[in-house]
Amino acid sequence: MKKRKFGSTDLLVSEIGFGAWGIGGPAMAGDIPIGWGNVNVETSIKALKKAHEIGINFYDTADFYGLGHSEELIGDVFGNRTDVVIATKVGHRLANDNSILLDYSKEHIMRACEQSLKRLKRDVIDYYQLHSAKLAHLQNGECVEAMEELRSQGKIRYWGLSLNTFHPEPEADFMMANKIGNGFQLVLNVINQRALPTIEKSVERGYGIIARMPIQFGLLTGKFTKETRFEKNDHRYFRLPPEMLEKSIEYLNDVWPVAEKYGISKTSLSMSFILNVPGVSTVIPGIKTPEQAVLNSADLTELDSEDQNYLLNLYKDKLYKLVDLMEEQG
Repeated sequence: MKKRKFGSTDLLVSEIGFGAWGIGGPAMAGDIPIGWGNVNVETSIKALKKAHEIGINFYDTADFYGLGHSEELIGDVFGNRTDVVIATKVGHRLANDNSILLDYSKEHIMRACEQSLKRLKRDVIDYYQLHSAKLAHLQNGECVEAMEELRSQGKIRYWGLSLNTFHPEPEADFMMANKIGNGFQLVLNVINQRALPTIEKSVERGYGIIARMPIQFGLLTGKFTKETRFEKNDHRYFRLPPEMLEKSIEYLNDVWPVAEKYGISKTSLSMSFILNVPGVSTVIPGIKTPEQAVLNSADLTELDSEDQNYLLNLYKDKLYKLVDLMEEQG
């Protein structure tokens, strides 16, 4: 597994990382699913160990994933070892009525960091992220002050921001203009390429880039059919209803010939497309099983410029419409 420098930091991260939302399990915020359905603890542990065995050293989680369960699993498997890079996030919590509450107060961030360190069984968090903080939170300044204080205390090494799925620009531009933070996590895949201008600007300024949702909830694996349905404790139940699923499958028919040309899987094509974008530090597919760890890391390929440009232009000509539909759905 090749490694890349994370922006201007001294972190070296594997090209493919481990997205640990899925192993958090079927958590709920009231009647809203905030996980990926049922998981098996033993399988999750095997997935983490298999990922490390094949060279994945970057593990991305959040205190909200499984309401701490994802962090606990990573802590149990890796603890304080130094050959892994651990990234987690802060800012989401449950309110008293079990609804989702965004909390970027300094008090909450300082307390939450201590709790994450305990669950992760680590002395320091390598990369700490504000979990989708909005421009108003950054302008308020409390969250920025908290992150800088945590770094000065040695609780975190670097920090950054997990950006909005559809409009990453305002918060990224604020961070860059004020020269704060070290990296951005953002959505980038064959379907959703809205973040490309932000990536270009960020890389010029030395920010590391984590590409999340590389297979767009599984759509870019090509394994779904029009008959696929999701359980109610899986957030895809409302993100990929039957009509959205059918439309997505139709749109993606133009993508798959590229995978056939290289003789690689649709998943490998999806990962390779992102890794061919200049400046991307690591790609974090969701991994729940040892088999997924292997499949998501296999046959990473340098695409010809003609094929990379074909996929870029496919978004400009057609796939952007699918992203617009997804945004409208919410």
